[in-house]
Amino acid sequence: MSHGRLRPRRPDEQIVEAFVPTPLPVASPEPAPLPTLPAPAARTGDGVLFDVGRPAAAGRVTARALLRALGWAPGLTLHVDVVTGAILITPAAEGAHVVGTREELPLPAAARHLCGIATCEPVLLAALPRQNRIVVHPSNTITVVLADLHARILAEPS
Repeated sequence: MSHGRLRPRRPDEQIVEAFVPTPLPVASPEPAPLPTLPAPAARTGDGVLFDVGRPAAAGRVTARALLRALGWAPGLTLHVDVVTGAILITPAAEGAHVVGTREELPLPAAARHLCGIATCEPVLLAALPRQNRIVVHPSNTITVVLADLHARILAEPS
């Protein structure tokens, strides 16, 4: 065996261009029509902003994004009330509570007890900018509402 230069290999077959036909033009197929989507459901929550928080042992829940959206600064006095199993928070010049320095909302012990809110249990915070209010919904209320919605969803045919 020789270790010198390797000879270039020649292909055994070559294409002769004269014998290769030019491809015929092919018409592009028509694109399939897009599926029709159902109309979007009516939006009933326009203008409502949501967040989820967990009240600390002292009864305060951080709500930075909602407070900033409403323009509520630390030190703003608030009125806190329980309405239909939820905590309603509104600015009030004579309010007994204030927005905390770390942008927390106060959830007084009596209000938490009436709504069944336990420490560190998640709550749904709903800011209503048009009314300049925040509603705090306990997780047990959300569970009932969603269980009913899920039952209706699962009962509907796909």
